[in-house]
Amino acid sequence: MMTEKETATEKIITDAMANPSPAKSMGDPGITPLSPSHTQQNDTDQVPSGPSFVVVVAIDFGTTSSGYAYAFTKEPECIHTMRRWEGGDPGVSNQKTPTTILLTPDRKFHSFGYAARDFYHDLDPSESKHWLYLEKFKMKLHTTANLSIDTDLQAANGKRVKALDIFAYALAFFKEQALKELSDQTGGEFDNNDVRWVITVPAIWKMPAKQFMREAAYKSGLVSRENPEQLIISLEPEAASIYCRKLRLHQMVDLGTQTTQNGFSPTDNTGGGMTQVSPGQAKEHVRRNRQSRTFLVENVIGELWSELEEGDRYVVVDCGGGTVDLTVHQIRLPEGHLKELYKASGGPYGSIGIDYEFEKLLCRIFGQDFIDQFKVKRPAAWVDLMIAFESRKRAAAPDRTNPLNINLPFSFIDYYKKFRGHSVEHALRKSNVDFVKWSSQGMLRMSPDAMNSLFKPTIDHIIQHLTELFEKPEVSDIKFLFLVGGFAESPLLQQAVQNMLQGRSRIIIPHDVGLTILKGAVLFGLDPSIIKVRRSPLTYGVGVLNRFVEGKHPLEKLLVKDGTRWCTDVFDTFITADQSVALGEMVKRSYTPAKPSQQVIVIHVYCSEKESIGFISEPGVRKCGTLRLDVSGTESTAPRREIQTLMQFGDTEIRAMAVDVSTGRTVKASIDFLSH
Repeated sequence: MMTEKETATEKIITDAMANPSPAKSMGDPGITPLSPSHTQQNDTDQVPSGPSFVVVVAIDFGTTSSGYAYAFTKEPECIHTMRRWEGGDPGVSNQKTPTTILLTPDRKFHSFGYAARDFYHDLDPSESKHWLYLEKFKMKLHTTANLSIDTDLQAANGKRVKALDIFAYALAFFKEQALKELSDQTGGEFDNNDVRWVITVPAIWKMPAKQFMREAAYKSGLVSRENPEQLIISLEPEAASIYCRKLRLHQMVDLGTQTTQNGFSPTDNTGGGMTQVSPGQAKEHVRRNRQSRTFLVENVIGELWSELEEGDRYVVVDCGGGTVDLTVHQIRLPEGHLKELYKASGGPYGSIGIDYEFEKLLCRIFGQDFIDQFKVKRPAAWVDLMIAFESRKRAAAPDRTNPLNINLPFSFIDYYKKFRGHSVEHALRKSNVDFVKWSSQGMLRMSPDAMNSLFKPTIDHIIQHLTELFEKPEVSDIKFLFLVGGFAESPLLQQAVQNMLQGRSRIIIPHDVGLTILKGAVLFGLDPSIIKVRRSPLTYGVGVLNRFVEGKHPLEKLLVKDGTRWCTDVFDTFITADQSVALGEMVKRSYTPAKPSQQVIVIHVYCSEKESIGFISEPGVRKCGTLRLDVSGTESTAPRREIQTLMQFGDTEIRAMAVDVSTGRTVKASIDFLSH
């Protein structure tokens, strides 16, 4: 039936949504389900045979840092990570650039990453207050409840800008950088149409945030709305999972379980032939192993994988700057396809939580009023202070005994004196924070315990989440736990995870752990069908009319129309939370236009965390999107038109397509999750 390939690639279009209202007040709802059924398509139909791409470029758009990597489809085992960026931080070596963006006073894009930070920093304070500097803005997509095209962000100077513009500027920057590098590599102008783009997002993101990323990609010119399949959304922990399967023994560190008192473990070889090391050694090990920019991924399955048997389960814990994502996968041999065993979970427990704790500490010492004022009046110095904190944050370790010194910018000391009329030193003496002292070299001196206490709330959240996950029946017998993402480098986090697991699973940390997702996203772009089964994070469905059944349906739902008794607001479930869905599996429904002349059928999609739902009016059920079927131009003489709609939930994004049964013609279908 699905002969026309283009229907499979229809993506989301935006439209003005009707106000959410229960079916009763929608006038004539006109939706009566005809044929609910699930179909499973054959493997061959799953991936639309779109244009063939020459190269796959993945963009890891992180909360704190970002980067790109690519591979040519002719040599898929060769993954190149982006060129080195200009400007880097002392004590922070990695190949990503900070996710910071600078706009000129008239709101035009100026620079991104280190360049943005350095330029902003060198501006005179009288000038810098007119420039718009943004950092860590990705979290806004996670924390905004009713995300829309118009959601805005606040720059360092307090001015507001449209989030969509900022995301589009950032993607346009990456597009330009990557195409420039590809042109230099191939010795000619590289055509964007030859690129398949992949953008990574946290697995716990809801559909609106994923759609927002796609809209930003359209706006940035990364891909066009006419070729939606040129961009795929990759889920961060899935990408990490795909990469981890390829690991060779020398490309990772297996966190040992016996750590002796001085922080070094006996380096005895375990059965797997891996060396067990303590978190402290692991860090040293990773530092020595900074490889070149090109990574060879053996086509064979990694040695680690050779220890995995059919049905083995493992957990990927992706600890980034903003979010922590937990995914549970099971291996399916012989091809090594992956199956998700439990819906993605996690939350906003990334490493920026530690920065917030530091900020709270500064407020306790110097006063919230001063810190708020200082951030607005001396934004560049505030950025400096956070950079200084960042490098000390990376030096925190469970066995550290000597204090950590944080440089206070001169303008902090100076502005404080003007603001309060006494010195920074005086403030520290009279504050009741005894573990932060003033050192004579003009620095804040923090005891290791003070630093560790800044980590505690964030790490406690992660451990609590892991503990709850491991209590789920689906999450028993976990062979490996892969710790990935930039925050995974923290020895404090590593130790906490070790203590929680008590040897139940082996903890594996890939080298260059901050690039794991990037490299996995390239592999995903080369073969998106590698993940065969996913779990739906939510229950999705629509409100329909059913024949009213005495005793079964509540009276207040009764609607009598043309002598027929209907029950309104019945929830017709498409898919339930944590249900497993195969790639390419379709949920099929048929809808009939209420009037023959109707041009567009608009159907409200509802979702909930709950698994069983009777009515759309129940608590915890909310309207989350709109399914729009454009039936104009398909009028036929048939007495009753039937529009068959197919929805796909097994991919990283939800998609819809539709066909007019009487004529066999494709109907334009779209599903929109952004609120208008």
